[in-house]
Amino acid sequence: MSYTINKGINRPIEFKGLKAQYIGYLGGGLVCLLVLFAILYLIGLAVYACITIITGLASLLFYKVFGLSHKYGQHGLMKKNAKRYLPTYLKFKSRTLFYEKR
Repeated sequence: MSYTINKGINRPIEFKGLKAQYIGYLGGGLVCLLVLFAILYLIGLAVYACITIITGLASLLFYKVFGLSHKYGQHGLMKKNAKRYLPTYLKFKSRTLFYEKR
């Protein structure tokens, strides 16, 4: 009996160049576009106009999500967003924090 070894352990999920959370962003964006198409169709907009609008927005969505994936990588966008919550500087009134406690 022989077993195959999974070489993809601890590697990020990747699909067609998209890495990690960007797959979810693209999926969520496509679901929102589907709902928008339904709303535009129910309002009474012509089908060709709906398709044109949704196609343009989908192209923009793909362009932006792939751009973010290539620019920031797997964890870069989370690091960029987390950087907003860091203080610009720390102010200490004494140095007792840095002395060794014995």
